[in-house]
Amino acid sequence: MSESNTIALRPATLADVSLLRRWDEQPQVIAADPNDDWEWEVELARTPTWREQLIAELDGRPIGFIQIIDPAQEDSHYWGDVPANLRAIDIWIGEPTELGKGYGTTMMRLALARCFADPQVTAVLIDPLTSNTRAHRFYQRLGFKFLEHRRFGDDDCSVYRLDRATWSEINAQSP
Repeated sequence: MSESNTIALRPATLADVSLLRRWDEQPQVIAADPNDDWEWEVELARTPTWREQLIAELDGRPIGFIQIIDPAQEDSHYWGDVPANLRAIDIWIGEPTELGKGYGTTMMRLALARCFADPQVTAVLIDPLTSNTRAHRFYQRLGFKFLEHRRFGDDDCSVYRLDRATWSEINAQSP
């Protein structure tokens, strides 16, 4: 990715509903999240303190979505009984033409920096589908460690965790 291509995160709003619905129909998004209805009209109207829903923009043009939650506070209890001071991330590139260009790595690094900006956050969780081995390699390159296989609703997932210490080590090595 060249320096002229800048990725920034901004809050998702109700004005993004049609974009997010279009992205929901893209093969790469379906492959990553086949069984969830995000209820965009409802969820984008809510702003709970335990969640951020963000649009990733490349030079001002939307290319992807990130959700960061506090899994201990999240109201559906998707993650079950988890300790305090964790975060969980959902991420995807919505525009198929932007795949394979390193933007996902940049988006994830921005999301992780946001999570660990809170000094109380000890680790970040992710739960890619067990079948999504490409995502597993992506997260492992970022320092995530496999924890367990787990079923969430209709989805067989692989749970990964990135501890603050590992994230700090990786950031210290980055230019």
